Amino acid sequence: MGLHNLQPAPGSTHSKKRVGRGQGSGTGKTAGRGQKGQKSRTGYSRKRGFEGGQQPLYKRLPKVGFVSHVEKPYVINVDRIKAVAELEEITLETIRGVHKLGKNVTRVKLIGTGAKALASKIKDDAVTTSRK
Repeated sequence: MGLHNLQPAPGSTHSKKRVGRGQGSGTGKTAGRGQKGQKSRTGYSRKRGFEGGQQPLYKRLPKVGFVSHVEKPYVINVDRIKAVAELEEITLETIRGVHKLGKNVTRVKLIGTGAKALASKIKDDAVTTSRK
């Protein structure tokens, strides 16, 4: 057996229907498109979701959900992660040195009971503390 003698299983393929080739073919005259109407015309194509002028289903159903595009900061509890509290100068880069942050993290918020005391060490606009 080789690539030169491969062929489809018997009965698995069919020859293409040749429409519009005379009355004897069974698909002559209107070529299986019926009488008149938009779908019988040449170049007809229907828009996706079109329901013959009726309001489409996607417009009839209620809109659901909301996605906020406001960027939320990455929250670090300084009571749990002592390495951040022990830093002399707090910036986004120094936090990355002691705590694993994702590449897409651009803002950090420090929370916890000791967070307010760290406000004087913060040297970066991307890092903030809780207001309480």
